[in-house]
Amino acid sequence: MVKPTSKNRSNKRFTPEQYARLKAEAAAPYRGLRKFIYISFGASGFIGALVFLAQLAAGRDVETALPNFALQLGVIALMVFLFRWDRESL
Repeated sequence: MVKPTSKNRSNKRFTPEQYARLKAEAAAPYRGLRKFIYISFGASGFIGALVFLAQLAAGRDVETALPNFALQLGVIALMVFLFRWDRESL
């Protein structure tokens, strides 16, 4: 087993930027991944809402398009809420 000396310890230190990054990751693990998921699902909901809005505007399958449109709006609202909540939890 190698005893830690001042020379060995100095090689293991982090730069201040690396230390700050590690500290932020420890405080909020996978934050970048969560934000990516929120944005991806929100974009998916937006595209779906546009499709169902076009169906509603055309008057096709209004009975099925309206609940699906409402669901897509709900997905968008949920992703916006989660994104803001995650950002404020710093």
